[in-house]
Amino acid sequence: MTTTKTRMLTESALMVALAVVLSIFAVFKLPNGGSVTIGSMLPILLISFKYDFKWSVLVSFAYSMLQMLMGFYPPPTQDLLSFVLVIMLDYVIAFTVLCFAGPIYRNLDDKMSDSVRMTIACIVCFAGRFVCHFLSGILIWDVYAPEGQPVWLYSLTYNGSYMLMEAIITSAIILLIGSRVKDYFIKAK
Repeated sequence: MTTTKTRMLTESALMVALAVVLSIFAVFKLPNGGSVTIGSMLPILLISFKYDFKWSVLVSFAYSMLQMLMGFYPPPTQDLLSFVLVIMLDYVIAFTVLCFAGPIYRNLDDKMSDSVRMTIACIVCFAGRFVCHFLSGILIWDVYAPEGQPVWLYSLTYNGSYMLMEAIITSAIILLIGSRVKDYFIKAK
């Protein structure tokens, strides 16, 4: 049992470290937060595919805290509620939602290939993350919307511009390597 827990902790720590390194090398960054990387969330998704939900929540939460430490953007209005909403919507919930990839993957029809099931789980998690950033854009970052533009449209275009690309890149990687990764990483319990 100790070996299993040690292996879980080691693999998870390595995957979180890899995710952090991949997030540093962004293809492009937006001025008010958000960036497109080459699959920086893939290592966290792999942990979710491999381990149970509780462990995935812990790992995803740890990653969310590191993301916040690496690039916290203070809200334009300096009140307590805005700070709490930024922390929760832009970091804690937005990155912890990655923990749902495993349960989604495991509950999809076994007749689909592993790559397709992993890709669907990835897309659902990215959709959840997008909803968090979209709400944050409406509730907190609304002051950056151009005059005359509806706040929801500003949030949709700003957050959609990087989240869609990030989802496409990560989903494409999973679709291409999902079966190989499953055979090597997920079955290697």
